[in-house]
Amino acid sequence: MPLILCGTPIGNLDDAAPRLAATLRDCDVVFAEDTRRTRILLDRLAVDVPLRSFFTGNERQRTDELRRRLEAGETVGLVTDAGMPSISDPGLLAVTAARSVGAPVTVVPGPSAVTAALAVSGLASDRFVFEGFLPRAGSDRRTRIEDIAAETRTVVFFASPRRVGSDLRDLAEAAGNDRQVCVARELTKLHEELWWGSLGEAVGRFVGDQRGEFTVVLAGEHPRPPDLQAAVEAVRALVQEGESMSSAVRIVAERSGVSRRVLYEATL
Repeated sequence: MPLILCGTPIGNLDDAAPRLAATLRDCDVVFAEDTRRTRILLDRLAVDVPLRSFFTGNERQRTDELRRRLEAGETVGLVTDAGMPSISDPGLLAVTAARSVGAPVTVVPGPSAVTAALAVSGLASDRFVFEGFLPRAGSDRRTRIEDIAAETRTVVFFASPRRVGSDLRDLAEAAGNDRQVCVARELTKLHEELWWGSLGEAVGRFVGDQRGEFTVVLAGEHPRPPDLQAAVEAVRALVQEGESMSSAVRIVAERSGVSRRVLYEATL
């Protein structure tokens, strides 16, 4: 009665591992984001199991069925169109449902557009963040763009062919034209394209609607040295409000990143 999250090829079906085929054959049913696309994969792997759709529009409804099947003792597989379920794709509700009925949850890992793009980007990969798809509009989008511009770690995000141009343009406005970026289109597919350059150059390259699926890797912001003068003024302001010198220095040092010793001496 386990739920098995199965990573699928992100483009090239030859990337499917033998274990993926063996696991899917052992399933009583496979829930798939797009049954038509998954059927192509299953035919390639010589797998013949029942398929049930499981996409954003019917995820909540299908989760009830998935839960009942797990309770009945069935082995349930879950796949998305490409990559790993739950990573910017349906799957979170399925995992929650499985845990709610005490069903084991396991995973068959597979190719990832996130790590593939990060690896070939040439940008720092020891620490990074994944942002999924950026909000389309409004304050949520502005806030996310500002957060990404200030992020010191490498940022990886997905972009639709219709919005990759506007995503890059808005990031250039917030982070500056010189920030380095790698744009990966159609990873592992026939028309794979990897592009490197600055955000300013990217805005000129990716204009209007594009084709294919995009993964963007953006260099992090260079950490800026703490502003000692601003920190000193903040300490003096706290002291004027009644805070002791030592307490004010401790508070501002924690906020600003300036060392306590340097801040204390500079304030005196």
